[in-house]
Amino acid sequence: MVSPASGDRVRLTAATPEGDVTHEGILLAPSTKNHVTLKLDNGYNVTFADSNISELIQISQRESKTEVLNSAPAENQDLPEIWILHTGGTIASKVDYVTGAVAARFEPEELLDAVPELAQHARIRTKKLGNMWSDDIRARHWNAMMRETKEAFDSGAVGVVITHGTDTMHYSAAAAAFAWAGSGKRPPGRIAFTGSQRSSDRGSTDGTENLLAAVHWAAHGPAPTGENGDASVIIMHAGSNDGVCSIMPGCSTRKFHSSKREAFQGINTQPLGMIRVNKDGSCQIEMDSNKTTKEIAVSPIEFDENTRILQLVAGAHMFADQIQLASKYDAILFHGTGLGHLPIEDPNNDSPENVAMRQAVSEYCSNGGIAVMTTQCIHGPIHMDVYSKGRDQQELGILGNQATTGPEAALVKLHFLLSTGEDVRAGWKTDLCGENKSSIFN
Repeated sequence: MVSPASGDRVRLTAATPEGDVTHEGILLAPSTKNHVTLKLDNGYNVTFADSNISELIQISQRESKTEVLNSAPAENQDLPEIWILHTGGTIASKVDYVTGAVAARFEPEELLDAVPELAQHARIRTKKLGNMWSDDIRARHWNAMMRETKEAFDSGAVGVVITHGTDTMHYSAAAAAFAWAGSGKRPPGRIAFTGSQRSSDRGSTDGTENLLAAVHWAAHGPAPTGENGDASVIIMHAGSNDGVCSIMPGCSTRKFHSSKREAFQGINTQPLGMIRVNKDGSCQIEMDSNKTTKEIAVSPIEFDENTRILQLVAGAHMFADQIQLASKYDAILFHGTGLGHLPIEDPNNDSPENVAMRQAVSEYCSNGGIAVMTTQCIHGPIHMDVYSKGRDQQELGILGNQATTGPEAALVKLHFLLSTGEDVRAGWKTDLCGENKSSIFN
């Protein structure tokens, strides 16, 4: 009997806690040593340990053929030019129907072959910056993205799409907003971040529509004002169904769900608009356009890659020695409870840790340390005037009262202010690019 090889169609029987199961599918390269992985006809993969497999039979051999790309649509020279910068994820990928594997496709002709509808929206240039898990991204990568956006605009592009892993996309989008608009100016063109919650080998993939909507925005959206949260935007599914994507401000949006297609929502704000994606790949933007008199920035401001910010979460496990760690950092960002509170009082005389916390914060701030408050509640303002504890915290030197900036954007904003040498107290009260609006919606 011929031993099955990757790409062959096989039938497998394996033992499971619920009894023996039998599957048919395409044999893939094993996902781990001493295991067998199949791609099923429904698009999902299953993996079993060799020791649990009682039968593995070849049904048919892999077809011997070389993949040939379809002819990508010719460029329409009347369309605007946009760049797509790839940092990671599988938003632009294609299933190899011989092996069942998912392969990245990111050269211009490959991208248009995978999503030919893109050609009706723009002339596309692509550049691969990396293929990173988004949780591995740091300030140096923010700077690299912004340098490439500058190159794109300098080369005549009207917009840039940055494809990004979704877990930290809102941090990078906020960094883009502050880099281009935090100094009181606006970017030369549109910057859209997008990604995919579902991989392209699943029937429920959202990547294609997200990419189409983002490319359409980059090519045909209104000019950014730099002041209403549009210096950079996040474009992702608006709901569980296809057909509508949200345009969300990059400086006040976060990922609210680990797996839903509509994972991203605004913080203290509403979407800037919607993009309808039709079955033929055409798109329509639905939003109000705002005019601006802000000067166009020539270059983005870079983040200091050596800046270190200590983030501490208020609760029963916050202790004074954590504050002492701040000597190795440039600032503290407190994620306070409710309106922005820390455990610094001991009304029952049974929690000396709280008294020690208060003393540690006082010493840190009085010695020139920078401490800023954000909230674990996500929506709503920091309001340290309501309770006596909040007023005490302000007297200790903690900044952030009245701010409506979300927790993730707060981290990026603090990094931005430290990088530019701006006075943090004054900068924190200012709405630099739409992150700290005086009126909120949620």
